[in-house]
Amino acid sequence: MNLSKNKSLILLHFIIIIWGFTGILGKLIDMDSETIVWNRMIIAFITLFTITKITGPRTKIKFKFFLSYLLIGLVISIHWICFFEAIKLSTVSLALICLSSISLFTAILDPLIERRRILPHEVLLSIFVILGIIIIFNYESGYYKAILLSIISAFFGALFTVLNHKLIQSGHKSIIITTWEMFGGGLLITLYLLFNNQFNPSIIPTGLDIIYTLILGIICTAFAFSVSVEIMKKISPFTVNLSVNLEPVYAIILAFLFFGEDEKMSIEFYIGALIILSSIGINTIIKQRIKGI
Repeated sequence: MNLSKNKSLILLHFIIIIWGFTGILGKLIDMDSETIVWNRMIIAFITLFTITKITGPRTKIKFKFFLSYLLIGLVISIHWICFFEAIKLSTVSLALICLSSISLFTAILDPLIERRRILPHEVLLSIFVILGIIIIFNYESGYYKAILLSIISAFFGALFTVLNHKLIQSGHKSIIITTWEMFGGGLLITLYLLFNNQFNPSIIPTGLDIIYTLILGIICTAFAFSVSVEIMKKISPFTVNLSVNLEPVYAIILAFLFFGEDEKMSIEFYIGALIILSSIGINTIIKQRIKGI
């Protein structure tokens, strides 16, 4: 996939809309968060593995890279489990807005991992995010567990994004990265379920959950996740994660369509959300003035 920077940005926003739907699916699926993520990763792995066998040449993977994929898969699984649990404890809107703190963690982790200086505008945008979360926390304290889980999810989301960016910039193929990360996450959740005596037929979805998990695994994960890794060739991880702050906008609209009154929050929540999302506009202005962002 050879994309220009402009096409990568357009594709990124299409992927964000798909990701916005994952919160809806997480609320609709009547299963534990760990089980949802297990199904998501196993379905995505089978889908991507099949595609690579049919369309791609056989690729040998060095053990150290294979181990990296597995470990990043663990990071992704923690990110998703915390995210879905936050949704089940609160609302889609709240979980996704708090997940926007991913830009704060990226501003810290990216310079540390890439060994570069922290840029002033990244610090500024992170302050906006912190302010927005404080406002939401003060007025939605009844959902404090969900808020904390969303923030933990954001940390691990920022971590795997930065690590994947490093891999893709080193020449690793996006579909290979995604395939084995899904395998790694699925394997580690399997071990967790076995250890807790939860690996039984109940982890297999039934009824409408079958359709929901297939959509989640194939479209929202296998397709969207592999493409998101590919576009990192042209877009920095900070820009990716900052753009992902639009995800709550799409998700809030979708959530109102699916769940109606249950998704309504306090006016202060929307003020905090607006402050967080305004960082996107600030970043757009700054990008025009700083080469390479």
